[in-house]
Amino acid sequence: MNTTAAVALIKDAVDGRVGRWADLGAGDGTFTRALAELLGTGSHIFAVDRDPAALGALGRWSARHAPNVVPMEADFTLPLALPALAEAPLDGILLANALHFVRDADAVLAGLVALVRPRGRVVLVEYDRRSASRWVPYPIPVTRLPSLAAAASLSPPIVTATRPSAFAGMLYAAAADRVVRAPSRRSR
Repeated sequence: MNTTAAVALIKDAVDGRVGRWADLGAGDGTFTRALAELLGTGSHIFAVDRDPAALGALGRWSARHAPNVVPMEADFTLPLALPALAEAPLDGILLANALHFVRDADAVLAGLVALVRPRGRVVLVEYDRRSASRWVPYPIPVTRLPSLAAAASLSPPIVTATRPSAFAGMLYAAAADRVVRAPSRRSR
């Protein structure tokens, strides 16, 4: 997929929410570039991946085209103890073709949502109608989204775009917001 196609897929999910974002599982940055294009220079984007070679390519691109994109080496499936992410909550996270590599997506997503401010946006790009394979070991069909979102304290997700995948199945983009829970009142 090229950047233009990635922009078209996530545009309505991102919904112009400028701020501090993280692209988790960024790889070589197709969706990071799309996010940078959609959010502009007024945003700060952390591109997180565990592959230093992919991040090197992304770093060279960002140095020339988007200095607001900061590549960071880390495994998003582990607790993210990155100093830049501890400064303030994120306004949004993007997980594009990344969560389907995680066996326990519910727990990992819940941990990641804790990095997002209340009412912050979470955008997922995943495959629907695709069976498990070595490239998509743990598919996340659209029918699973409501329970996945609820387990992570997210609003009911909305699928904002779909497109056929070149590798079989259908890609979708979905958006949900971090739910603000009212403080509980204990009765006496």
